[in-house]
Amino acid sequence: MSKNFNQERLLQVLVAPQISEKATYIADRNEQVVFIVTPDATKPEVKAAVELLFKVQVKSVQMTNLKGKVKRSGRTVGRRSDTRKAFVCLKPGQEINFAEGGAA
Repeated sequence: MSKNFNQERLLQVLVAPQISEKATYIADRNEQVVFIVTPDATKPEVKAAVELLFKVQVKSVQMTNLKGKVKRSGRTVGRRSDTRKAFVCLKPGQEINFAEGGAA
């Protein structure tokens, strides 16, 4: 880790890995992994958190903000919460495997 971050904060930055067809395609093609992160997460925090939790080397991080959709349930109109995604580019030869440890 290049900077000193609060370790408790780093453990809370990553919410979940995004596992979808598009995320799998990106992982195979660009050696990137997609994570859903907290809305106030920064690129250096995400990099430090991934390196701490998965023991891999991160090359770069790109972030996107997704606006929540407006959904209806009968007469009431609700709104899904906004989310933030991090596209983590790993250095060559590095890999994060989410499939291991899960039930087959």
